[in-house]
Amino acid sequence: MISQAIRLARVGSRSELAAALLMGLGYPCVMLAALIPNVWLFAAAAAVTYLADRYLHHRGSYVINRLGRVRAGLSIRFLLRQLMVILLLARLDLSEGPLFYTAAACFLLFFGLQIPHGALTTLIRLRRTMPVITRNVDLNAVRIPDAPPRVLMRRSGEKMLHLDIPAMAGLLIAAGTGENAAAYAGAALTLLLALLYVAALAPYLRRSRLAPRPAAVLKAVDTWLSEYQPTVVLYFSGSNESAYQGNMWLETMARIEGRPLIIMRERGLVPQLAETSVPVICVPAGTHLMNLDLSTVRVCLYPANVGKNIHILRVPTMKHVFIGHGDSDKLASVNPYSKVYDEVWTAGRAGRDRYALADVGVRDEDIVEVGRPQLESIESGTGSLRNPIPTVLYAPTWEGWDDNPGNTSLLLAGENIVRGLLAADEPVRIVYKPHPFTGIRNARAKAADARIRTMLEKAAAERAAEPRWAREAERTAADRSAAEAELVTIGARLAELAVVGRPGADEAEESRVSLADPAREAEAARLRAAWNDAYWRSFGWWEHRTVTGPQPKLYDCFNESDAMVSDISSVVSDFIASGKPYAVTDSAGLGAEEFRRQNTAVRAAVVLSNGAGELGELLAAVTDPAADTLAGARRELKTYLLGPDEPTSMERFNAAVRALAAKAEARNAGVAQRIGDQAVAVPDREADSSGVGTGEPEATASAVATADPDAVAVPGGEAEAVEAAEAAVAPEATTAR
Repeated sequence: MISQAIRLARVGSRSELAAALLMGLGYPCVMLAALIPNVWLFAAAAAVTYLADRYLHHRGSYVINRLGRVRAGLSIRFLLRQLMVILLLARLDLSEGPLFYTAAACFLLFFGLQIPHGALTTLIRLRRTMPVITRNVDLNAVRIPDAPPRVLMRRSGEKMLHLDIPAMAGLLIAAGTGENAAAYAGAALTLLLALLYVAALAPYLRRSRLAPRPAAVLKAVDTWLSEYQPTVVLYFSGSNESAYQGNMWLETMARIEGRPLIIMRERGLVPQLAETSVPVICVPAGTHLMNLDLSTVRVCLYPANVGKNIHILRVPTMKHVFIGHGDSDKLASVNPYSKVYDEVWTAGRAGRDRYALADVGVRDEDIVEVGRPQLESIESGTGSLRNPIPTVLYAPTWEGWDDNPGNTSLLLAGENIVRGLLAADEPVRIVYKPHPFTGIRNARAKAADARIRTMLEKAAAERAAEPRWAREAERTAADRSAAEAELVTIGARLAELAVVGRPGADEAEESRVSLADPAREAEAARLRAAWNDAYWRSFGWWEHRTVTGPQPKLYDCFNESDAMVSDISSVVSDFIASGKPYAVTDSAGLGAEEFRRQNTAVRAAVVLSNGAGELGELLAAVTDPAADTLAGARRELKTYLLGPDEPTSMERFNAAVRALAAKAEARNAGVAQRIGDQAVAVPDREADSSGVGTGEPEATASAVATADPDAVAVPGGEAEAVEAAEAAVAPEATTAR
C-alpha cells in the first residue's frame, strides 16, 4: 500500500511521502488554528509546514514541482502563512492594536524588499552567463571575475522567504503572552536581515564583477581556436539523461591522433560531463556556433542523431561521421538520417550488413568498420565463476519513444526474469542495472522498475536472514567494513578533485579555472579504479544489488558478472566482447527462430520468452562448461559484430580518422584550385566586388566554404533558415540502447 502511494504521489521515498502528507495537512491546520483561534496550534502547524517544505526542497521532490504548476508555489505558501497570522491576530481581537499594524507593516515591507532581491539575483545570473562554457580552454585573454559567494546565490529565493521566521515567531509569542516587544524585535530582525541580503548582492552588479561581454568572450574563444587548431571534433547534443552517450567517447577522444575538441550544445550537460583532458566548448546558440572559426577541423564525429547537428553539418570544409553510441539491432542503428553524413562508422561487419538490409540510403562505400574502442576495459570470461555462486546481470533497455513491445523486457518480462532467477534451484546473485532513460516516457516502465527494485530488496533481506549467508556475512564483516571505509575516503578525495577552483563557482568562473591538469587526472583515474574495486568488496558476493548512476559503470558490471540478461540494444553487443553466456528477451513474441533471424546479436543468445522459462538453459551454461552449447557461436559473433582483435580498435579508429582527414584536405585543395582558376577567368570588376581572387584570405576561405555544390546552403547570418532546417529534423532520435 505504501509503495503504491509513493508511486501515485511520484515521490522518491517513504520520508518524502511523509513530508508531503505533513505539508498537505499542515496548511489546513494553520487555517483552522487561525479561525478557532489557537496560537499554539497555529505555531505547531506552521512549524510543520516550514520543516516539511524545507525537506522536500532539499530532496528536489517532484511534489514541489507540481505545486508550482498549480499556482501553489513557494512564494504563495509563505504568503498564505503570513496572511493566516494576520487573520489569527484579527480573530484574537487584536485588529485595532499595535501588534496587528506591526504585522501588516512588516510583511508589506518584507514583500517590497523581495522585489529588488529577486531583480538583483536574476540580473547577476543573466549578466554572468557566458555565450560559451569551456573546459581545458585558456580564456586568459578576457577577465572573468569570481562568482558571488554560493551562500548568496544558491536557492536565493528560498533563503529570502525564510527570513520571515523571526517576525512570525515574534508575532506568535506576542499573541500568546501579551508581550509586544517580542513582535517588534522579530519584525525588526526580519526586515534588517532582508535589507542586508539585498545590500550584500548589490556590489555584484558592478561591471567589474560581471562576465565579459559576449563579443569579447567569443573573440577570445576564436583566438584560442586559431592557436590550438583543432583537427577532430566530437559534436554532442541531447537531453540531460543522454550524457552517457557523449561520456562513452571521452577516453577515445583523449587517445585520438591529432588535436581533438569536444563541442557541446546544452549547458545542463556540461556538469554531467565526465573528467577529460580534451578541450570542451559548449555553445548553446546556433548563431554563435556558426560563427566560430573551425577552419582547421577536418573530421567531425557525431554520437547521436539530433536536430542541432544541422548547425555544424552545414560546414563543407570538414568531413562528417556518424559514430553512434552503441552497436545494436534497434532501428536507431539504421536511421535514414544517417545518410546526411559523409561516412558511417560501425563496429564490425554486422553494422554494414544492417544498412544494406535496411536500404535507407547509406551507401556501402561510405561505411567504415572501426571496432569499439570503449570495449578494451571489458574482461574476457575464463569459463569459471568469479564467486562461489553465479552473478547474473539484468540490464534491460528503456521503453523507447514508441510503444513497440520489443523495446524493453521490463513491461512484460522483467518481473518474471527476476522472479525466475530468485527461484533458481541453486543460489544466484542478481545485479540489476536499468537504463538511465527508464520511465521518462512510460509510467508503466517506471512502475515495473520500482517493483523489481522492491523485489530485490526483499530477497536480499530474506537471504541475509538465512544461516548460510549469515555465517558468511559474519566471516567477511571486517573486510566489507574496510571496503566501506575505503569508499568513503576515496569518494571524499574524488569530490575534492572534482571541484576545480572555489566551491560554489558558477559556470563563468569554472570556465576560467577548469584547465587540464595531468597529475590531477592521473590521480582521479587511479582513485576511480580503487573505488570500483572497493565498491564490489563492500557487500557480499551473495547479495543482490541494484546499480544506478554513473558509478559503477556498465562495463564494471560486465566484469563482475558471469552472465547477462538484456534486450535488443548495444548492451548485448558490448557484452559479447566478454565471451560470457547471455540471454535476450523476445518481448514482442516473435518466436526464437524469427527473433534470431531479425536480430544479429541474438544468434548466440539464449532466447527468453516473456515468461522467462528458459532461464535454466542460461544458468546451466554458466555453471557447467559442457552445457554451454553456444560458446563457439559467441566467438564467431564477436568478430562479426565488433571486428577482429588485431589490429586493435583504437588503431583502426585512428586509421579511419587519418583517411577521412586526407579526403577533407583533398576536397578543400580542389575547391581552392577551382576558385583560383575561376578568379583568373572572371573580369577584375567582378573579382573586386565578390572579394574572390583579390588575395584576401577571409574572402577566399568564405568562397571555399560555400562553393561546394553538396554543401548545405545557409546564407551567413540567416539564422531563421537554419532553425527551419533544424525543425524539420526529429528532435531526438531513438537511442541505440
